[in-house]
Amino acid sequence: MALGLPWMGLSLFWALQAHASLQPIVNPPLNIIPLQPGFKQDQFQGRWYAIGVAESDIQNAKESQLDMYSTTFSMIGNDSYIVMSIMPRENRCDLWFRIFSPSVYPGQFTLRDMEAKSPHWPFGKEESSLLNYTVRVVSTDYKNFAVMFMKMTKTVGVHVEITLYGRTKVLSSQLKKYFVKFSKSVGFTEDKIIFTDPIERCIDTEIAVSMAG
Repeated sequence: MALGLPWMGLSLFWALQAHASLQPIVNPPLNIIPLQPGFKQDQFQGRWYAIGVAESDIQNAKESQLDMYSTTFSMIGNDSYIVMSIMPRENRCDLWFRIFSPSVYPGQFTLRDMEAKSPHWPFGKEESSLLNYTVRVVSTDYKNFAVMFMKMTKTVGVHVEITLYGRTKVLSSQLKKYFVKFSKSVGFTEDKIIFTDPIERCIDTEIAVSMAG
């Protein structure tokens, strides 16, 4: 997520850790992150499932669990996206959405106004400390997979995430290997890379949102 989605999300699910990590900080410059050539924004629309996530906040992927979640991209005015994500949480389904505004580079987006448009803003009460939120679609074929890169800069540090998305809940081992190779190329180690298991609860829910562009 994106491969798309390494692309998204994200994760949009955990706040930055308050304690300092003993491992080197993953913080690649944007200029070394590829962009999908000739990005077709309309074809990228629709639902994607998070198959793999490389995230700076994951402590040990072998011991961590991450539920599969879905993210839906819907175009609105000015070539922006409403981006809706849904994920199971205990006995409920959590939904949040953001608005991604285009940059000068096709396939790169920023969070509009640095604001979350959701009651379940995943960064807790520190949203005012968010300085920059940039997403790049690294690679996608629009019909099967996407890899999406996300960098979030806050006053307390930098959070980097790469997501492997699929139009279905299962992707080939070749695509997973590509995702791992790319993640490692920008500084992630294997203990920061995790794959999700297919689930049914919540993530196939159809959500309709009406919002002015």
